Amino acid sequence: MPAASPNVSSALLSQGARPARFSARFWQLAHPLWLCPFRPMFALAMLSGWGLMAAWGAFLFWGWPLPAVAGGPFVWHAHELLLGFTLAAAAGFALTGVPEFTDTPAFAAAPVRWLAGLWLAGRVAFWCSGWWPVAALAASALAHLAFMALLLALLTPRLWRAPERRHLSFAWTLALMMAATAGFYADALRGEPPMRWLHGLLGALMVLIIVAMSRISMSIVNASIDDSEAARRAVESRQQDPEYEATRETRRYLARPPRRNLAMLAIALFTAAQWWEPGARTSAWLALAAACAVLNLMGDWHVGRPLLRPWPLMLYAAYAFMAAGYALTGVGLLTGLPPNAGLHLLTAGALGLSVFVVMCIAGYTHSGLEKNGRPWVLAGAALVAASAVLRACAYALDATALLMGAAALLWCAAFALMSWRMLPVFWRPRADGQGSCDGVLDTPQEAAFASAGSAPQSP
Repeated sequence: MPAASPNVSSALLSQGARPARFSARFWQLAHPLWLCPFRPMFALAMLSGWGLMAAWGAFLFWGWPLPAVAGGPFVWHAHELLLGFTLAAAAGFALTGVPEFTDTPAFAAAPVRWLAGLWLAGRVAFWCSGWWPVAALAASALAHLAFMALLLALLTPRLWRAPERRHLSFAWTLALMMAATAGFYADALRGEPPMRWLHGLLGALMVLIIVAMSRISMSIVNASIDDSEAARRAVESRQQDPEYEATRETRRYLARPPRRNLAMLAIALFTAAQWWEPGARTSAWLALAAACAVLNLMGDWHVGRPLLRPWPLMLYAAYAFMAAGYALTGVGLLTGLPPNAGLHLLTAGALGLSVFVVMCIAGYTHSGLEKNGRPWVLAGAALVAASAVLRACAYALDATALLMGAAALLWCAAFALMSWRMLPVFWRPRADGQGSCDGVLDTPQEAAFASAGSAPQSP
């Protein structure tokens, strides 16, 4: 490729780095918020992440009222965590990841705006269900089911047409989530306790984490291995050693399907048993089996020092919380201890940490920004992890309200920090001049030519 003059490259990079001015309102499709599907969905997730938890903490600490919904405040809390915060994050990831996995164009902004509107309608309608139980619950059910149906309608054709249909598990998992949501509202409208369906939805989300993590980890862990090997080669001056290069290739990380499928099967069996007969000893043993299967899955990650770098370690910690959550649930069911300790390791730990880290990875990468060198991410992940541990300890110690309030405060701090750092990124055009959901450009030269509207030529 012919080298561009320094003055030209600097001018082009300067042009790309300067945020473009825009006059569109945030609800208009011309606004940068709608540049990529993850932007509005991640924005809703991170704002609800601390906003909803702040309301829950105020209820626990000061007795502030929560929306009067079917099933009471604990159902509201679980519903909003799973069908509010997590659903928005999962939709943003799927809408951004599936085009990349299937090598298809990014989704248009118009249906994504519909999804955002349905998500907001679902929140408002559910919160009003204490005043108008039938009408508001029916409206909330329609909003949530329409959200998932539209999401499936967008994703499934691309997943089905992909070679070997390797990513179709996303569609199946979303279909299970939709079935659990329908069951929740069916029970709520009949006046039956609907919490069992939220536990089923949590199981489907654990499966979705494994499905998504297998794709993300292939990039993150192998990038860490590459960085570690590059530093090692620089020290040992072995860049030209063919034998060393051949050895390096054997160190690649692979997310092996047998281990992954075994973990998903064990989680599905536990979820089904707990839905059918909550608290049974069969559920206890299946929970322990799920913990063992997740620990077995984690064995793929043991690649040495590259695992100790921040990004792989944060993703690995999400699996550790998942294994610990199922283990503690199984022990609790066998011994009579409160099962909520294990449940909170799954929700605040595995679910919260994986959502936090994945939003950071996808949010920066697909905004054309380098994700490394951002210490606030590690600090935020530590806050989420500490929140999960405090929630689990709250049920083992005689300070439930105090520890739960402190856990809520740490969780809110993590997602408020994320909102402060990332919302401005989603609110403005890409600094590299690219459109849609393109990843980070590899070199300054590529960024310069991209800003100029042309591509570098091969020699």
